[in-house]
Amino acid sequence: MLTRIMSGISLVLIFVPSLYLGGWLLYALCMFISLVGMFELLRVNKLEKTLLGIVCYIAAVLYYLSILFDNSQYSIFILVLTFISLMSVYVFAFPKYKAEDIMWAFFGIMYVVVMISYIYETRMFSDGIYIVWLIFVSSWGNDTFAYFTGVMLGKHKMAPELSPKKSIEGAIGGIIGATVLGLLYGYIVSPRMSEVFLHPVITFGIASFIGAIISIVGDLAASAIKRNHNVKDYGNIIPGHGGILDRFDSVIFTAPVVYWAVLLLNNFYMI
Repeated sequence: MLTRIMSGISLVLIFVPSLYLGGWLLYALCMFISLVGMFELLRVNKLEKTLLGIVCYIAAVLYYLSILFDNSQYSIFILVLTFISLMSVYVFAFPKYKAEDIMWAFFGIMYVVVMISYIYETRMFSDGIYIVWLIFVSSWGNDTFAYFTGVMLGKHKMAPELSPKKSIEGAIGGIIGATVLGLLYGYIVSPRMSEVFLHPVITFGIASFIGAIISIVGDLAASAIKRNHNVKDYGNIIPGHGGILDRFDSVIFTAPVVYWAVLLLNNFYMI
């Protein structure tokens, strides 16, 4: 337990200044997390040290370079180029790799690299210094409230084969708790925000509500992958927590959801 607590404190000490300062510090941190997460996911299928793995690592770096141009066409180009490169390896190394290996590798780029990059993308918003925290308010806030609600009231199992300890009551408590946190957070930071985003309190509450729901899917999705491949943890880079994917399983899903929820809701208000 002490190891887990110390690791948690270390994560906070790394993430808080990175999220606050943003810029190159957060950019480098997100790229590092993506590369380590990519390695962990590839290792599940023993692809981490193969040519497919190398293509994925290069693709991850190129994808992060593409988002610096703030043009989605470059990012799409990198994804298309990655797919063509993976298929080329598949063809010219045949029959060393199976079609499933190519699918797994490309899935890894989408699941880890693209999704995690939205932490940086959200921070680059106007008022992103306030919005980016909502990713963690909705995901980790949901986890915290779900845990305590589940301990006190949990009776009905939500997904017994994937996560026996998770209950429907805990999920509901987590979603409600994260939504309230989102509303309170929006209320606290709204006076400091510019007028670019309208109705930040309502927007933050709705975004946190959606993010909390999706974070449950992210958590269970990571568990499902581990169950399918008989893996206990993705890694041990974070003592007491496991690997990057073990700690960021819900954040991977909430990052793009919060980004698009805030953007689309704000555009809706302007109609």
